[in-house]
Amino acid sequence: MSRPVIMSMLAGVTLVASALFGAAPAPAATASVPAPASAASGAPAAAGSTDVPAEFGSDWHDPVTASPPVSRPVAPSCEVTLAEARFRDFTPYTGTYTPPTGCGDHWSKVVLRLEGKVKGRQFDRLGYLHVGGVEILRTSTPEPSPDGITWSVEKDVTRYSATFRQSSDVEMLIGNVVDDTYTGVLDVKATLTFYAGRAAVAPDRVLTLTDGTLTTPRNSERVIAEVYATGSGGGCEEFWYLTVPDAAPYSCKGDGPYREVQIKVDGQLAGIAEPFPTVWTGGWSSPFLWYVIPGPRAFDVRPVEYDLTPFAGLLDDGLPHRIDVSVVGVPEAQTGWSLPVNVLVWQDARRAHLSGALTRSDAGAISNSSTYTPGSENRVETVGSHRLTVAGYLDTSHGRVLTTVGRTLGNSSAHRWTDGENTDGLEATWTDDEVVTVDGRGPASTTRTRRTYTMDGTTTLGADDRLRTVLTLGDRAAVAGARGGRRTTWSRLDDTYTGDATYTANVPRDQRHAVATTSERYRLYGPAGCYDRALVTVQGVLTEDRARC
Repeated sequence: MSRPVIMSMLAGVTLVASALFGAAPAPAATASVPAPASAASGAPAAAGSTDVPAEFGSDWHDPVTASPPVSRPVAPSCEVTLAEARFRDFTPYTGTYTPPTGCGDHWSKVVLRLEGKVKGRQFDRLGYLHVGGVEILRTSTPEPSPDGITWSVEKDVTRYSATFRQSSDVEMLIGNVVDDTYTGVLDVKATLTFYAGRAAVAPDRVLTLTDGTLTTPRNSERVIAEVYATGSGGGCEEFWYLTVPDAAPYSCKGDGPYREVQIKVDGQLAGIAEPFPTVWTGGWSSPFLWYVIPGPRAFDVRPVEYDLTPFAGLLDDGLPHRIDVSVVGVPEAQTGWSLPVNVLVWQDARRAHLSGALTRSDAGAISNSSTYTPGSENRVETVGSHRLTVAGYLDTSHGRVLTTVGRTLGNSSAHRWTDGENTDGLEATWTDDEVVTVDGRGPASTTRTRRTYTMDGTTTLGADDRLRTVLTLGDRAAVAGARGGRRTTWSRLDDTYTGDATYTANVPRDQRHAVATTSERYRLYGPAGCYDRALVTVQGVLTEDRARC
């Protein structure tokens, strides 16, 4: 059987390039791990009927994830509608945001909620939501049943509070195609809920780039850049982790699968990061894997973060500075990545101008080796790594503060496939280790974050045209904070998805005879307690929804 029904068909059943514009952790922490929630705050909904059909029908359970809901304070609140739209093409929704009245202008929490519904037939689509030019949401959509589904996404967007204090333009887009075949119109509503009370710690400013340049306030004492790095667009960069060197006989070529998202300040390397290997809801040749439980981060695309505080002494001169973001490993002239940038700034309230300097910039050489071994089962093994350490000081109202950021990246993968790509498999691990040390405000504080992403899957097309995909995805992080050598905080996250789906390829939709078992377990532990929730679905029926803490 020819390749088009296997994984290269992701280009036909996933996102469209024109739709590529588009929950951040608490800004006081350098780690990308949310605060632990109690079991009560993440209480699961009741599982669906256990009367499981022999195969998928025309309807299934609405999408659901095991991740914890956003906790909400017990306080007066105000709700503002940001956007209401029915997306059927690539025309953005535009409107105006007005701050709420009755909840003050400094809030204890701000929660974004996106509600959507769609029915018929449609691919997954990628979308964004901007307020005042700031990207506050990057999301993708589920694929609908003929009878229709509803879904929702919530995010803690308190870190963007500075943006929400003034009236701003709103722009939202979920690019879509509606015709005689693809009938699903995406009907969505986005709201913000503001909670009164003691103001949360949040950045003083949220900035965007102007023609690729950034001008910060002259008293900026902490600078964090976030990049919503998304590989998609219907080409090979949508599943960049499967690309191979030019010498290998595979449908997606390049220099191999190693990717790295870099940020530079005035041409100097300032930050490196691993991109998250997001699998969208049409991914790995089988939408049946994702009808109810999406892959990790698919509905809530979290940004890559860089601590640029070592460069604050340079940035605080009041002049515009060039900011460049790029993806290492993408073949020349290859498109498929979107890299919008927000910059979060904390200011020194007691000084109008801070001075300082970059004191260290130590970048190792990128190690990137892909070895192709031909055979009845072709194989490409890849090992890649990179490290960067930057340090700088600022003379602030509370003395000289030295910030050092070290980051080490690693990627190893084994990609195997047969001639014709009727069997195609990947086992891969990505690591992203970061250490941030702040010295000068009392005892030195250090935050260590270890992020690990895993993918282990195989797609096989049999002689009977039965296409089976078995896949496990992992999103893990461990954070440890210390001050003066004594531990002050810690957390551990483990979000694991598993799926096994089979259907008949190359036949009309009603003849696919699809079956699938999928599951997700999300575990989060920290000083405040634990959150542990597990979901299981069979043929689109939610058969288990269990809280374990």
